[in-house]
Amino acid sequence: MTTNWRDDLRLKLEDFVDTFVVNGAKQVDVYNAIQKELDFLRAAHDRDPDPTDDPGDVVEEPSNDWPASQGLVMRLVPCSGSSGIDL
Repeated sequence: MTTNWRDDLRLKLEDFVDTFVVNGAKQVDVYNAIQKELDFLRAAHDRDPDPTDDPGDVVEEPSNDWPASQGLVMRLVPCSGSSGIDL
């Protein structure tokens, strides 16, 4: 990308519009449709900005406080009236 990103943007937009005009769309209709979509995108961004823009949101790692993670081992103890199988 060049140092002036707007020049690159303009060239890409011209190419983008041309793809639709070559397929039969009117240039003014393509411009209007792009403007409408840009308005929708801007409104959506205003309502729900990208979560990565907020450095306060940190994804927490899952907890490791379950018994096996602590090296604890459960012992099976037969209860009275068992089926006769020793564990």
